[in-house]
Amino acid sequence: MTNVPTVKLNNGVEMPTLGFEVFQVPDLSQAEQAVTDALEVGYRLIDTAAAYQNEEAVGKAIKNSSVNREDVFVTSKLWVSDFNYKRAKAGIDASLQKLGLDYMDLYLLHQPYGDTMGAWRALQEAQKEGKIRAIGVSNFYADQLKDLELTMPVKPAVNQIEVNPWYQQDQEVKFAQSEDIRVEAWAPFAEGKHDIFTNEIIAEIAAKYGKSNGQVILRWLLQRGITVIPKSVHKNRMEENIDVFDFELSNDDMKKIASLNKKESQFFDHRDPVTIEQIFGSSLKMVQDDEK
Repeated sequence: MTNVPTVKLNNGVEMPTLGFEVFQVPDLSQAEQAVTDALEVGYRLIDTAAAYQNEEAVGKAIKNSSVNREDVFVTSKLWVSDFNYKRAKAGIDASLQKLGLDYMDLYLLHQPYGDTMGAWRALQEAQKEGKIRAIGVSNFYADQLKDLELTMPVKPAVNQIEVNPWYQQDQEVKFAQSEDIRVEAWAPFAEGKHDIFTNEIIAEIAAKYGKSNGQVILRWLLQRGITVIPKSVHKNRMEENIDVFDFELSNDDMKKIASLNKKESQFFDHRDPVTIEQIFGSSLKMVQDDEK
């Protein structure tokens, strides 16, 4: 079984450098089986979110596993419909209840919209109370990170953002790392878009090491100092994805992958106002209505 290295976050908490996410696995039985398999394979970082609607399945798999709770790094995220102080406090407790846990290792603000400051206050309090060991954000840009840092006493330990060969986010990664905020990459495989698993440049590099395109991508991210959370519901792919600590890409290999940057999100632009309203408008209105 592969032993995944850990990294120390800015508050001293140890976090695995590679984990497993359950995004787009809403079927509870499938999610539970996926987490069960992941734990058996050797994953010790499990990433879920309130919006994924599978926290119960994640908690059940952890509870029924032979792995000790303290050896599993559990991450969940608060959705924007709970972004004020009062709703965030309730949202944190709801995640704990669904997971069936006394504490979460990392809890993130899922998106940078709405009353992020009020929600962050609730996360800070929950951390003091021992409900959360580390707090962070997801999909925040550098200016939004800096605003939070300048406004609140506790700065984020993690920023979970989209990073893959097509969207390398060099400046965002560099800024977070300069602030001692750990970058964690979601969608490291860009959900297979633009034939990423058969790309010739990546395949040529992979052939040198006897690895797959996916393994090379994960290795490239790790060597950039980025934590990665690949997802798969297939156990053989889980085993492949975690088997990336026995080789190292050369500087030339890293440059070749850097040349593939399309500099565009493979999902949606988090700064486009029309998209923001379409995706997050109804959730944000829930908070607004609650405050009337």
